Amino acid sequence: MPDRLPQWQQEMLVSHRLPAAYLEYAQKWFAPLACALAKHQKSAARPLLVGINGCQGSGKTTLCDYLTGELQHREGVRAVALSLDDFYHTRARRERLARQAHPLLLTRGVPGTHDMALLQQTLDALLTPSVEGPVAIPRFDKATDDRYPRERWDRVDEGVDLVLLEGWCLGARPQDAEALATPVNTLEREEDPDGTWRRHVNRALAREFEPLYGRIEQWVMLRAPSFDCVFRWRREQEQKLAAVTHSAATNRIMDEAQLARFIQFFQRLTQQCLDKLPDQVDYLYSLDEQRQVTDYRHAGEERR
Repeated sequence: MPDRLPQWQQEMLVSHRLPAAYLEYAQKWFAPLACALAKHQKSAARPLLVGINGCQGSGKTTLCDYLTGELQHREGVRAVALSLDDFYHTRARRERLARQAHPLLLTRGVPGTHDMALLQQTLDALLTPSVEGPVAIPRFDKATDDRYPRERWDRVDEGVDLVLLEGWCLGARPQDAEALATPVNTLEREEDPDGTWRRHVNRALAREFEPLYGRIEQWVMLRAPSFDCVFRWRREQEQKLAAVTHSAATNRIMDEAQLARFIQFFQRLTQQCLDKLPDQVDYLYSLDEQRQVTDYRHAGEERR
């Protein structure tokens, strides 16, 4: 790794196990996005919330880390990145949901398994300039399938100008009864035959996610070629997780059979996002099967 790289870039490459060549790629595609977001924030003269959609494994976390570095070190914009994944309900809470509402709610991921009140409280603290003192940022441990204890959460010690919020289902909307009635895969057909789980997820989208969307001022999407990529991309995530996880937690790492079932939880809303969001977001990056950007669109302009 070249020593001349800024420390934040060196740390990002190590953290995400990326080659140095990634920085040239990111400079071409994503540095202009950081510049545009900085200009938008400065014209607004207040903290800005940016929503980033992309299916599992599409590179949302890597993008957010890169954008945070660019915004802070090149644009002079204080930025912090949040992941919707860090706001899952605790395992104990999901166990109660599974008993009281539907067994499928034990599995983290879909709307209805997030602590949206905690997310809104965190956003309130970050986006309200008058709030003083450190802001605690929840963190979730996917290896143990539970939230980290509060003493292991991150902290933001001073005010921010811009918050990046990434999530696989950000932008998904409630569906009508007719759309919900037809299962999209084996999981829905065999484990949710009467649609109880699907309706619970749908209600969570309406009650908890749509109010959040009203706070997001700029939208970014990493668009996968199709849902078919999700299995392979998600498997790579599990392999990376296994490589850095201590042995006591490896029982939570999914094998291929478990993963094939797991991604079915996400199929309905992922496909909806792939179909509907490209025409609605402010910045659209289209990816190939290797997660490389093939084209970019903003305000009707395309760059290839």
